[in-house]
Amino acid sequence: MLVAAVVLTGLLMPAAPARPGGDEPVAGPEAQAVVNLSDIAVEPPVQPARPPARELFGADCITEISGSTVTARCHNGYPQTDLVRLHVECDRWWDLDGDSAPVPVGPAGRVELTSRCWKEVRSAWVTHQRG
Repeated sequence: MLVAAVVLTGLLMPAAPARPGGDEPVAGPEAQAVVNLSDIAVEPPVQPARPPARELFGADCITEISGSTVTARCHNGYPQTDLVRLHVECDRWWDLDGDSAPVPVGPAGRVELTSRCWKEVRSAWVTHQRG
């Protein structure tokens, strides 16, 4: 019974690290890392290339549908000319869909495009093209 108590006590108590004689490094949790400064890179690691900046192009357009009439108002806040087109899809199968001709919107320019269906409008959108 005494032997079991000594073994059990030995398992519960943390072990003290043995200190070797002299100036030898200690292995275990108290060990310290030694860094040679010549092993450290002089330059920082290469960074990945940044993605190209997004080009600033395209007029801002607001499209309104009122009954069977569609109106798109566009403003170009960028230095390149934008060719805008209004596309209208009519709801009825027999009603013709409409696509406008390209209209140039210069830098700081504004334009209003209108189109219509005979009856209801299903959808309308504006496309952009470099001018």
